[in-house]
Amino acid sequence: MTIFHHPSCLEYSSPGHPERPERIGRTAPLLKDRHPDWAWRKPAAATDAQLLRAHSREHVEGVANALEHFDLDTPFYPNIEEHARRSAGAAIEATRSALRGGNAVSLMRPPGHHATRDRAMGFCYFSNVAVAALDALKNGAERIAIWDFDGHHGNGTEAIVAHNERIRFASIHQFPAYPGTGAKSFANIDNYPIAPYTPREAILDIARRSLDKLIGFEPDLLLVSAGFDAYARDPLLQLTLEREDFAILGGWLSKIDTPIAVALEGGYSNELPELIDAFLTAWQP
Repeated sequence: MTIFHHPSCLEYSSPGHPERPERIGRTAPLLKDRHPDWAWRKPAAATDAQLLRAHSREHVEGVANALEHFDLDTPFYPNIEEHARRSAGAAIEATRSALRGGNAVSLMRPPGHHATRDRAMGFCYFSNVAVAALDALKNGAERIAIWDFDGHHGNGTEAIVAHNERIRFASIHQFPAYPGTGAKSFANIDNYPIAPYTPREAILDIARRSLDKLIGFEPDLLLVSAGFDAYARDPLLQLTLEREDFAILGGWLSKIDTPIAVALEGGYSNELPELIDAFLTAWQP
């Protein structure tokens, strides 16, 4: 297992905002203590060329030159462009590492799956997994599957990869919930809307079916948008998964021969470090 992480991703926050990178500050030492054999790497920032495969030039320049909040959920912070570029770069490096052999994780903030081609939203500035997927296609991958089990719909990833026949995207998410999309499937997009308070066994059944369908696409790379806000005590949603259920998701990955890279998305409970550890430990004990 290789973890791509840079401590500087902890350097932005707003009082009272649910997106608090300090949770990752508690996750990294926990993982290092429990898994001393895992490798840690500091990622480089994504380049313009890498970002422009997924985003418009106006958006990339807008993040670089911003001086005010993007919306109520997505604040402007000093150096946010640097943080967002490094998070996208970590997803790229994790993907390239997976293609070379071995499991790889981007443990970074900010998340990415709500950012569309032209808009920062939902705590996300660049669409990390979409950027990584398009980089992989440019550098030898032929078919890519994206499995997004964050409790919110991955609208940004969907918008960027929709109708790309070399990519299959699946999102399992609460509906209705932010951002209000993801009710229907189309083309290469498989959406699995889940009602609030759906029993955890039913959520796991849907997740299993979604993953099986992606593997049936016969990808040579599986990218995972790993969000932990489907946790029963997450403050932003009303889903029902427990710690051991995230271990089940990780266990499924351990039985897949396809190269896999994981990028962290949401998760807003104080138990986030334990949830991430349960998932990663089951994937690679």
